[in-house]
Parts: sequence; C-alpha cells; structure tokens
Amino acid sequence: MTPTDLHHFLRTRRSIRRFKPDPVPDSVIWNILHTATFAPSAHNLQPWRFAIVPTASTGRKRLLHALTSAMRADMTAEGAASEEIEARVTRSVKRLKEAPVLILLCRDETAVREHKPQDEIMSIQSVAACATYLLLAAHAEGLGGNWICWTLYAQEATRQALNLPETWQPQAMFFLGYANEEPREKKLNPLEGIVVQA
Repeated sequence: MTPTDLHHFLRTRRSIRRFKPDPVPDSVIWNILHTATFAPSAHNLQPWRFAIVPTASTGRKRLLHALTSAMRADMTAEGAASEEIEARVTRSVKRLKEAPVLILLCRDETAVREHKPQDEIMSIQSVAACATYLLLAAHAEGLGGNWICWTLYAQEATRQALNLPETWQPQAMFFLGYANEEPREKKLNPLEGIVVQA
C-alpha cells in the first residue's frame, strides 16, 4: 500500500447512520477493538474500556430506556414541544434497536498518574484517540460506523444500565455495521483558514 493509498483510505471514512441487518462476525468486532487499543495515550496509561452490547440483550434494552429517559427529561427542561420530544425519541429508539453492533467506549477514571485537571483532560483525549482508531479499524473491515455522544448526558444511568464497574465513565458509543446508504460528501474548511505558520 502506497502513501497515496493510505491517504485515500483515511479520507474516505464517513459517518454511516443506516445499516444492513447482516450480522457482523465476532472475530471482526474483536479485531476492531484490538486495533483500537494501539491508539496513543498519555503516559501509555491506556484508559479506554469497552462494552459490547448485543442487539437483543437485556443490556441494550436497559440502555435504551436510560438514554431515552434522559433525553425526554433534558428536552422537557429546555421547553421543547411534546411532539418534538417524541419524534426525537422515536428516531433514537429506532437507531439503537437497529444498529447491528453497539460498542460503548468508557474511560477508566483510575487510569491517570495524578488527579489534576490536566491529567483528566489527557485521559479524555487518549480515549478520543482510541475512538478514532476504532472507527478507522471498522472502515478497514468494510464496515460503516457512527460516533454517538448520547451517553455523556446520562453517564451514571448508562453505567448502571450495563452493570459496569464504578470507575468506568461512559464517553461515547459506536454504531457499526455494513452500510445501507451512500456516505455524504464531506465539506471541509480550507486549510488556508485553519493553519498558521507560527
């Protein structure tokens, strides 16, 4: 593979929101997670933790209830109309139920050198790097994926719904599967406007 091939691979990853119902082999999921763990991390502390949530599991049902309950509460507090709330909840339920693979990415709060604000930020950045590797690994396997941040609004409810260790802080979830849509064209800000020679 040439540098041009690698750049093409990196530039063609897109967020996919609609998936075929085809199951993804467990070996593929584990291969993706293995590659994700090669991400860089501050002080090599590797603070990432994963929870695979199968389609028909009670864990996914509990997670669905936790997230939609938080969504309803937040939108109600913001004064959203009941029709808008139910429409968004309905869309979210559909996506949660239909995603062939759901992986929850967490940060182990104990995987820091010191509990200073800077160390906490480095730990969160490290988990975000792992998230990027996860999506690229899925792309390498021919899968589409989507990075979802809903769990940030219901971290404790998410942790309890999946019976996760107390130190596992939910950061994001990923819907993965074989794409059932054409990816959208990505519109980029021109480099000239976001780069300076310092």
